[in-house]
Amino acid sequence: MVKLIHTLADHGDDVNCCAFSLSLLATCSLDKTIRLYSLIDFTELPYSPLKFHTYAVHCCCFSPSGHILASCSTDGTTVLWSTQNGQTLAVMQQPGGSPVRVCRFSPDSTCLASGAADGTVVLWNAKSYKSYRCSSVKDGSLMACAFSPNGNLFVTGSSCGDLTVWDDKMRCLHSEKAHDLGITCCDFSSQPVSGGEQGLQCFRLASSGQDCQVKIWVVSFSHVLGFELKYKSTLSGHCAPVLACAFSHDGQMLVSGSVDKSVIIYDTNTQNILHTLTQHTRYVTTCAFAPNTLLLATGSMDKTVNIWQFDQETHCQGYMEDQLKQFTEDWSEEDVSMWLCAQGLKDLVGIFKMNNIDGKELLSLTKESLADDLKIESLGLRSKVLRKIEELQTKVKSLSSGIPDEFICPITRELMKDPVIASDGYSYEKEAMENWISKKKRTSPMTNLVLPSVVLTPNRTLKMAINRWLETHQK
Repeated sequence: MVKLIHTLADHGDDVNCCAFSLSLLATCSLDKTIRLYSLIDFTELPYSPLKFHTYAVHCCCFSPSGHILASCSTDGTTVLWSTQNGQTLAVMQQPGGSPVRVCRFSPDSTCLASGAADGTVVLWNAKSYKSYRCSSVKDGSLMACAFSPNGNLFVTGSSCGDLTVWDDKMRCLHSEKAHDLGITCCDFSSQPVSGGEQGLQCFRLASSGQDCQVKIWVVSFSHVLGFELKYKSTLSGHCAPVLACAFSHDGQMLVSGSVDKSVIIYDTNTQNILHTLTQHTRYVTTCAFAPNTLLLATGSMDKTVNIWQFDQETHCQGYMEDQLKQFTEDWSEEDVSMWLCAQGLKDLVGIFKMNNIDGKELLSLTKESLADDLKIESLGLRSKVLRKIEELQTKVKSLSSGIPDEFICPITRELMKDPVIASDGYSYEKEAMENWISKKKRTSPMTNLVLPSVVLTPNRTLKMAINRWLETHQK
């Protein structure tokens, strides 16, 4: 089951996009602003709304770490913001000043792609904020963009209906007509498609269009066999143009929003409709799943963002207590600062940083240390901090085991800490696979076929997914 738990109605015009990080929800609008909300209680952050753009804001997205937010606008700029304090980090001007319709971070946060109304697509260095690749599609405006989970490829969609695939050096690998009347959105599933051979990496891609359709594709890539894009199926349900689509973090669900004012949630395996949501009163322009898949945000031209929650039985809920507790203890000082902001304790960030409070120190704080060491004079404030720490510890202790199978090493059957991709296309714990190979086992642990190569490639996407899953169960 899915239920509406909150409605945000702060924007003064159409909501164009919404995006989640692990602790925040961002929304942007025709009203030229971006708003940020805490996922704890959906209260707006003190430094929200973010104001810089002089025209409509079309898209917003978080960096994988959640520390940076990007927004793009009709004013021809893509702006980077700090999610710590809402300050502007960089303003990047699209070549020619064309209105920017979409922006996306790469999975490793090294670059940001921006697509514009004149068909240009730019890759920006996310550290130097400088453009280092630029190209354009043959016809139409850039309306959609998505990076593959491994970062080797990214896909753009145009108003002419072309789906174009680029490699990480911005070489055009493929382009084909995907939707007759134009593409509105596209998204990759973070979970690989099973059955890859000889190091072939396969991922699902969803696209939506003005032709009222949602299409599913499989994108495959390997250094040996090259690239391939295969059309798989079309999902039915909408009776008007589909403006948005997004996969859940575990890849088990796909959501779409339409001009018909409805939101449809599909099971990606059976392609059956799980839920149809009809709360919005005007076109649904955007939809996004939270990283833990238990929350869904939908935005509309009715100026609202609806927050939906899935019941606890819909998806696997947790990790082993000791795994999560250890992760909490490994929090950096920056992680603690983010946690304080999410708990409404932003004023204490400076004090905690001055005293070098990391995750381990956080869990060991007492009323005495808060008063004597951190010099927090207010009894009420000390009590609130302790209460929030106790809530965190309670949530950690209440978690049950149930690790998603894709996070388990096939060799050790334990949660992976340093996953790598072998040439058979499967992921393993690095140390376990190295030991496997060192014992002169040149066969795949999964298929028993000879491995074409013993090269192991770090699976950073999977590692981030594991860390995100752990983080979400501390909230």
